Amino acid sequence: MSIYDYAVKDAQDKEVFLSAYEGKVILIVNTATGCGFTPHYEDLERIYERFYDKGLEIIDIPCNQFGGQAPGSDEEIHQFCTLHYNTKFPQMKKSDVNGENELPLYTYLKQEQGFKGLGEHPYKESLENMFAANDPEWDKKSDIKWNFTKFVVDRTGKVVERFEPTVDMKVIEEYIEKLL
Repeated sequence: MSIYDYAVKDAQDKEVFLSAYEGKVILIVNTATGCGFTPHYEDLERIYERFYDKGLEIIDIPCNQFGGQAPGSDEEIHQFCTLHYNTKFPQMKKSDVNGENELPLYTYLKQEQGFKGLGEHPYKESLENMFAANDPEWDKKSDIKWNFTKFVVDRTGKVVERFEPTVDMKVIEEYIEKLL
């Protein structure tokens, strides 16, 4: 299987085949509108505007699995993002990224790039404590840990990196720039 064998549904419930993005660098991110990391939308839009013409595509997949922080409908989420962050990148249907109802795309992404740690961040300790309270083995699993986990796919369709939400957006921007 390749990333191009997968499809996701957009907010209007139409299938979007990732093969349409062949030859592009793709940033796939699970998002939420009521999270401490929600301001990442601002950086994501800036990166999108900077690199779209050079071959970047961002795929936003809202997810309500982490603290119920994306409670709205697909339309409400879209309105929030366009009103507060003027987002223009494609936003998909709200979906699960872990568990029995997770998108097959996320099963693949997690197999290709497992969890490598949170890195240094002011939220690191509180996140680690919260994760450990729910699952003592949390750090040994490839599951998505929280909102705004990002996967980077290169122009050949290879999933080349996973960035946890605690990674500085400048680091992600520099990584993408090198791939373009």
